[in-house]
Amino acid sequence: MIRTARTMIWAMLAFGMAALPAMAQALDFEAYRTQVFLKKRPGHARCVVCHEASNSAFRLQPRPEGSKSWSEEQSRKNFESISKLVRPGDPDKSKLLLHPLAHEAGGDLFHNGGEQFTSKNDPDWKTIADWVRAAKPTSASR
Repeated sequence: MIRTARTMIWAMLAFGMAALPAMAQALDFEAYRTQVFLKKRPGHARCVVCHEASNSAFRLQPRPEGSKSWSEEQSRKNFESISKLVRPGDPDKSKLLLHPLAHEAGGDLFHNGGEQFTSKNDPDWKTIADWVRAAKPTSASR
């Protein structure tokens, strides 16, 4: 019985790891690159300020000195990292949207960067949610 449970756990972990590339493919890279994360929001730091070269699950590549954007390769790495925090098609189950959302609005209890979004009606939250919602869940990400 224990051996079977262990085998099932390893199989689930292996499947989960295999699903990550498929999840990244389900999300629109161009929309990510042009609409998500660099926008300056009054009263808030941009995500990149804290997450560039951080050691968190949401880790962005450091931009080249003096540059306001990333190379194609760095953007792809960032996209892959961020994709791990998204459930394609389901913004309400995506850590990327829940972690910076105010707890009262359904977000996580604590975010080091504060409550970036006070509600799901925030236009910037909606932009990211639309990007997540537009992604078609693949069979591997269900």
